[in-house]
Amino acid sequence: MESIKGAHVTKVFGNAFKGKKVLVTGHTGFKGSWLSMWLTALGADVIGYSAYFPSIPCNFKVCGLDKRLTHVEGDIRNLGTLTSVFKKYKPEIVFHLAAQPLVRESYKNPKLTFDTNIGGTVNVLECIRSATNVKAAVIITSDKCYRNMEWLWGYKETDIMGGDDPYSASKGCAEIICNSYIKSFFPKGKNLPRVATTRAGNVIGGGDWAIDRIVPDSIRAFSKGKQVIIRNPNATRPWQHVLEPLSGYLWLAAHLLNSAELHGEAFNFGPDHKVDKSVAELLAAFSTYWGEKAKWKFIDKKDNRKESTLLKLSCDKALNLLDWSATLSFEDTIRFTAEWYTSYYGTKKEMFDYSMTQIKDYTNKALGLNNAWAHGIFND
Repeated sequence: MESIKGAHVTKVFGNAFKGKKVLVTGHTGFKGSWLSMWLTALGADVIGYSAYFPSIPCNFKVCGLDKRLTHVEGDIRNLGTLTSVFKKYKPEIVFHLAAQPLVRESYKNPKLTFDTNIGGTVNVLECIRSATNVKAAVIITSDKCYRNMEWLWGYKETDIMGGDDPYSASKGCAEIICNSYIKSFFPKGKNLPRVATTRAGNVIGGGDWAIDRIVPDSIRAFSKGKQVIIRNPNATRPWQHVLEPLSGYLWLAAHLLNSAELHGEAFNFGPDHKVDKSVAELLAAFSTYWGEKAKWKFIDKKDNRKESTLLKLSCDKALNLLDWSATLSFEDTIRFTAEWYTSYYGTKKEMFDYSMTQIKDYTNKALGLNNAWAHGIFND
């Protein structure tokens, strides 16, 4: 397996993943592909389960991940196929990311969204319930699982689940279902498996080509010298680089393997609120890396498909129980993202190697900030 050179790989995440069989659902997606890369670097034997490649280009293919892990094609809605994967590969750790991930798409295909995000989560939990080898599972939902009150302060893990649009509602339901399974079938008195949920959002980074996301939409336009049309330029988001929540997911899984203390808990993973920037501010910062090719136009477009204009997370729980906090400033978040894309569209570097370099640089920054996960020091 590859290693993260210069980043004290034997200490990162307490060396929890070396030699472990890890199942990642949704491994061909943006976050799933980055998580899979990181896990291979940590010495894990990664099994990926996804129904399709989500975009053209696709980060999974761009980085050649099919050569570095076990790729299984299958729909998360198909319990039989998923069960056979659990039986064949006997994963010890599960990261569930497979989802229909787009708010606007959920208006077009609500049934698909509910079937995938709710039914798919039930299927994963059923497989975990039936398996004898799973030790830890992290179920990834979304910051949009909360009932959005347009508060100026961050939502805590104990706040009410909700969601008006189909995507947000599906993620709130997934959280409620996870809680039900944990209380009904994975009680704290029972040793294994240990299960927790995570909530994050507004993730950017290299390798994302999804439709209706500000960075991929801009990249597509800038790379062709075209103008990008921007709706809701004043909408504020707590932007974070993809490696930020992934470090939280990995550190949480390491804790679940280490002890039962955090079994059944939910965690928010988000940036410092200083990173809260408007879409217009994000675009202005990002476009500096593209020079004259960066052109955009703001439009005031009426849209009945409501998206929240403000949604923040309180990450105090992650800080207190995991000693986790964000690593990158807004400027570094933009730089990591822009430099990945300019490398892809410009020098055409070997993008797996370049992505691994970014993981190394991110880890070294976390070491410099004494973030617990980078040192592998558990918060007892």
